Amino acid sequence: MKETIHHLSHIDLDGYSCQFIMQYTPYEITNYNANYGAEVKSKLDLMLENIKNNKKSALILITDLNLTADESRWLNNEVRKMNDNKMDVQITLLDHHGSGQESAKKYDWYFLDESRCATKIMYDYTKENFEFNEPKWMQKFVDVVNAVDLWKLDEVQNFEYGKVCMRLVNETRELNRVMFATQDNHYKLSLLKEATKYLDVEDAPIVLDDKIHTMKKEFFQIDKNNTLDNLSTNYVVKLLGDKRDTNTIYYKGYRGYLSYGVGNTSIVGNGFLVAYPEYDFIVDVSYRGAMSLRANFKVSVAQISKEWANGGGHPNAAGGRIMGFKEQYRYDKVKQQIEAIINDKESRAGDLEYKKED
Repeated sequence: MKETIHHLSHIDLDGYSCQFIMQYTPYEITNYNANYGAEVKSKLDLMLENIKNNKKSALILITDLNLTADESRWLNNEVRKMNDNKMDVQITLLDHHGSGQESAKKYDWYFLDESRCATKIMYDYTKENFEFNEPKWMQKFVDVVNAVDLWKLDEVQNFEYGKVCMRLVNETRELNRVMFATQDNHYKLSLLKEATKYLDVEDAPIVLDDKIHTMKKEFFQIDKNNTLDNLSTNYVVKLLGDKRDTNTIYYKGYRGYLSYGVGNTSIVGNGFLVAYPEYDFIVDVSYRGAMSLRANFKVSVAQISKEWANGGGHPNAAGGRIMGFKEQYRYDKVKQQIEAIINDKESRAGDLEYKKED
């Protein structure tokens, strides 16, 4: 077995369940998640960068995602070049989507089976090829995912429980997948682990449905109980603070914090500025380039928004839209775009100043 496994999977119940299974193996695993489209290539790029930087033998494991012919050819060539440079990297792809047939016919690392969901393929593959500390409930959990992913209505109990598990994954939006990829993945896998506790109880789907809110609160709770909104906000503010070394920006002598796709800026942004008063402003950029800025009487974010994107608002709360913004699936690429704007605007705009309204 390779020293490290880099595991890319889809962002639905089936995809996360593949990674959930691998938690019960003893290997050093880094998880990545992507939806279809440009995000797949972006995450594969990141994976290859990490493998090169780690300089360890590695297995690239891809589950519940079919690669296009171009993506498969590109990845195969990149790994071949790495191995030509005396690295030791292998690829294994386990999927059940028929749209991957072209690649499956061409590459021996591409395993396709349309009769099982990816979780069941992963489960069977893990038992045959990895050291596997299988919990006694794992087979039942795999059957649940298989029933709902393949829409097996005749498997009533598994199908109904799978529907609740599917919603459990789809509605865990408290953490941003780009800003907090590791924490978001851990959040979802932790909730799936909690869900396995009720697999065999009476009226299991109803019991799990009733438990979801409490399960979420327990994940975010640090000390005393509170509303889910407040618990998750405090958790996110702490995560933002932990990333100050990489996420700080400067504009005309003012210290700002750049977040991406976090949302809820009125609450999270203001919470961050209270927790970290050394910052003059915070700006959250959405996936489509909409900016939301907050300040706390130290600088006019209305002026910043005007200079950056012809936006506007109030001195402590403003917004705008960055024309030509390109959606990214990596935070470092977002920061590069924003810093390019800052460098351009700094040389042209006048001095910033906060003026309290009468």
